[in-house]
Amino acid sequence: MQTLAYLAVGISALLASTVAAGATPGCGKTHLFPGLTTYHGLTSSGHDRTYSVHLPTGYDKATPYPAVIGFHGSSSIGLFFEVDTRLSESRFSANKIMVYPDGVGGAWAGANYSEISVPEDLQFVNDLLAELKSEYCLDDARIYATGISNGGGFVNTIACNAVGGEFAAFAPASGAYYTDDSGAFAENCKPARSPLPVLAIHGGSDTTVPYAGDATRPAIPTWLGWWAERNACTASKVEDSFDGDVHHTTWTCGMEGVLQHWKVDDMGHCWASTEINFSQLSVPQGPTPIEASQIIVDFFDQFTKP
Repeated sequence: MQTLAYLAVGISALLASTVAAGATPGCGKTHLFPGLTTYHGLTSSGHDRTYSVHLPTGYDKATPYPAVIGFHGSSSIGLFFEVDTRLSESRFSANKIMVYPDGVGGAWAGANYSEISVPEDLQFVNDLLAELKSEYCLDDARIYATGISNGGGFVNTIACNAVGGEFAAFAPASGAYYTDDSGAFAENCKPARSPLPVLAIHGGSDTTVPYAGDATRPAIPTWLGWWAERNACTASKVEDSFDGDVHHTTWTCGMEGVLQHWKVDDMGHCWASTEINFSQLSVPQGPTPIEASQIIVDFFDQFTKP
């Protein structure tokens, strides 16, 4: 009888250690309505902040899941980003937890119209991560960030700061890089590690955040060059497709593909998708040859945090 008791304890310990490997304290907590987006709030730096969470339909409270945090563009909210990108659909995130935070005043820090400081928004990311890890079963080594426009720029701001060390990879789209405009090793960009996986998508016909840059934001090729330096990349190659409209550049930075860029020549300021979405209608334009949501989740699946 005593032998059976010891055996039971041993099995329980083994199961606990298996679940704990890479898992967060939220493992074991039950959540109702997986497959439906739920809405939440927290207080950070004295501000009431909000965010939403979409769990996979088959969410298992004992299984650590990758998490993707999506940052909306200016004059927007997380719900609109979720709808526009379709990232909560099972074809893109059947095995991922999707999180959509809301910026203060509909924007993220760093822009000339932002209503909150960069340190405050970075603290919010820290606080959000802490709450997510305490409430949900996350794989701590597989947390990712993506975003569009002002949100894409803020994804880059995260990558340039200490909190970026909590993430495995980053994927800004049509990014407005207000806080990263002074060179590869400027004071305002000190990544937590190198190489740091980054994939960027941008339209060559973007008139809102011009591909060639402007007075407040760097040219996209220049900005990519800075990340190539930060990641100590040694070589790059370009593959053209769709009759020369799409250009996919990959850099070798210790391993191939750590830094990637997709340029779509005739795409404006929107989320690239082969299906019409609201950001495309606002340009206005039709669908694009590439599907950003698929490209981004495939990129994320390649990387875990060391």
